[in-house]
Amino acid sequence: MDRLLEMQTFCAVVEAGSFVAASDALGMSRAAVSRYLGELESRLGIRLLHRTTRRLSLTGEGEVFYVRCRELLAGVEEAEAEITSRSDVARGLLRINAPVSFGISHLAPLWGEFHARYPDVALSIDLSDRLVDIVEEGFDLAIRIATLQSSTLVSRRITSTRLIACASPHYVSAQGSPEAPADLASHRIIGYSNFTTGNDWPFEGPEGATSVRVRPWMQANNGETCCAAAVAGQGVVLQPGFLVQKDLEAGRLVELMPEYRSTELGVYAVYPTRKFVTPKVRALVDYLVSAFPEAL
Repeated sequence: MDRLLEMQTFCAVVEAGSFVAASDALGMSRAAVSRYLGELESRLGIRLLHRTTRRLSLTGEGEVFYVRCRELLAGVEEAEAEITSRSDVARGLLRINAPVSFGISHLAPLWGEFHARYPDVALSIDLSDRLVDIVEEGFDLAIRIATLQSSTLVSRRITSTRLIACASPHYVSAQGSPEAPADLASHRIIGYSNFTTGNDWPFEGPEGATSVRVRPWMQANNGETCCAAAVAGQGVVLQPGFLVQKDLEAGRLVELMPEYRSTELGVYAVYPTRKFVTPKVRALVDYLVSAFPEAL
């Protein structure tokens, strides 16, 4: 039995969360996935996974073995990257993680053209608003919308977007418009739970930098959900321009306190720190940089 294939199968089951999802990711039958994992456990003489009818979970030994397998597989991938980086041909499976709303509204329309340019690259796209560990979870590249802190990852700026405080005309008519960030403390707030600053909303205004602690009546981990509630007149949101711009242009939302600007966020392509960047990753990053304007 191929030990590398056994480890790849084991990691795929852990990362996918089920044998069915792992079989889809690997392009093999569920029976084959089950057989590889069973033979791996038999050869090692230990159980790596707890199996129930509802979920899979790692045993203590499985957790240790998973970490070591990821390290070994990453080494294999790096060795392959060193060789393939000497070629200009982009090929192979490219695993991408991106935020849900941005992935749907701004990335989805680009995949067809990218495939037309690079027909030998297969795409596996995961949309999630959580902060994934791209090395641990086996992604080649992730899109991050943030003010990036120091990191062991390599990043390249694709574009930027600004957080904008806004509400519906109906809400403003009924509740009034805040004149300064401090006024937001008494307004109905629709919060975004993935903000790194939590419920502290930062602004830059005539008097310099300021921040206000808001008290959301509703929170969501998805920006489109927050915006939909705001359009329905349910409160004030602070969301990136790429999400609210169409509603602002259509009059469904109005910008509040335009003299106070909130955080400018970069949109970055992030990938593992490696000496050798594969042609498929390099091709996608270059394509995304060329596809976006300076700011959204």
